[in-house]
Amino acid sequence: MRAGFEAVQGSLELIQPQEQWDYNNTLGAYVGTSTTTSSVNGFSDYSSKPHVNLERPNELSEWVEHVTKTLIEDLPESESNHEEVQTDATMPTYDEVSPHMGETRPQKMARGNGPDDAQFGDPSNKGLSLISTLFECAVAISVDNLGEAHRMVLELTQMASPYASSCGERVVAYFAKSMASRVVNSWLGFCSPLTNHKLIHGAFQVFNNISPFVKFAHFTSNQAILEAFQRRDRVHIVDLDIMQGLQWPALFHILATRMEGPPHVRMTGMGTSMELLMETGKQLSNFAKRLGMSFEFHPVAKKFGDITDLSMLQIRRGDALAIHWLQHSLYDATGTDWKTMRLLQELNPRIITLVEQDISHGGSFLDRFVGSLHYYSAIFDSLGAFLPNDDNNRHRVEHSLIHREINNVLAVGGPGRSGEDKFKVWRHELGRNGFLQVPMSSNSLAQAQLILNMFPPTHGYSLVQVDGTLRLGWKETALYTASAWTCHVSR
Repeated sequence: MRAGFEAVQGSLELIQPQEQWDYNNTLGAYVGTSTTTSSVNGFSDYSSKPHVNLERPNELSEWVEHVTKTLIEDLPESESNHEEVQTDATMPTYDEVSPHMGETRPQKMARGNGPDDAQFGDPSNKGLSLISTLFECAVAISVDNLGEAHRMVLELTQMASPYASSCGERVVAYFAKSMASRVVNSWLGFCSPLTNHKLIHGAFQVFNNISPFVKFAHFTSNQAILEAFQRRDRVHIVDLDIMQGLQWPALFHILATRMEGPPHVRMTGMGTSMELLMETGKQLSNFAKRLGMSFEFHPVAKKFGDITDLSMLQIRRGDALAIHWLQHSLYDATGTDWKTMRLLQELNPRIITLVEQDISHGGSFLDRFVGSLHYYSAIFDSLGAFLPNDDNNRHRVEHSLIHREINNVLAVGGPGRSGEDKFKVWRHELGRNGFLQVPMSSNSLAQAQLILNMFPPTHGYSLVQVDGTLRLGWKETALYTASAWTCHVSR
């Protein structure tokens, strides 16, 4: 495993595709070219980045927590009981007694929130007013008072800008857009948004370059798959949402340089666009060919949970099967959760690698609103910590990725969402349905720490190993959890 770990270390700075992949440079880098950490991803001078206060936890999340707690306490009983806000370990609880309980909203706004208001860069309490109005809009939506919600949405869109210097105002601006979509969807009764996958995939590449979250998902999963494939000469990987396959060249390189020789690799890539799947397959096939590795790619333009015939996946007896799932909130990549679970059980894979966002897609609207507000305030805060306000890449990620995720969590599906219950925490469901957890290894932990060292400010990110999983977050807010699973009887 030592040789594999060293190969992954070298791969971290090599697989950095831009709009078009350049495997000539990638392959050359694999065989000896190296770069220093200071030049990775183009960040050649960390000292030029804006300063962030690292002595405290996520100030923006703290501020949001304080305001939402205060506002929940101030809700009329009929509204607060209409949709009970559910909380879990990743979300704040709101059962503390406030010393200011009983204050009216104007009194609370006049009192302010102390130093945390500085996150919004406005000492006149503009930030407090924005969050207060946003939360009241969410409450109005939760009780189907769409007229009042629409009025407040119009107010918010005029007050908050996605280009603001304040992370808090940018968060409010994108949430306001999503709330507007939700109001319209509720009036219409449905929503069928168009998905521009090329736009999303391009922004996902940028996110991979400016943040450690994608690399964390890729390399921790690769290590678990590599260990499961040890001494196997025929392997099959099913990627439930392959996108552009950014994850796999690093794993291919390690497999191609194994002491026992490279295995024959088969890959089933799933997605919604056959055109994009074919392009991804071509890129991966060309890369494998240059490594001298035997490789087959099978595209399936279908959601995993919608598959009714296992022959579509071309599973072969004797292959070591790995299933990889990097979850996100951009769109529903797998379909119905219980059908997805049943198919995983039928396939009986040797390893399942799962990377989850620490945010719930299920529950009531108010539940999803509160959880996503805390989650995405941490994401915005992490990007704003070392990228300028007018940075094009930052805006591209916020507009094309994060806004779409917020919109999908809050707005898609109208008042009834899809009509299907969604699992809140998939790793818990896997444990309940006969899968055994494979603890993430020390090599996975070391790789995750290496990834964090590539992104300033390194001590702004938090990495913990708990209950066999690896969790990556921003300061004290958990954002992504990586875990690995197997069946009772593995292939």
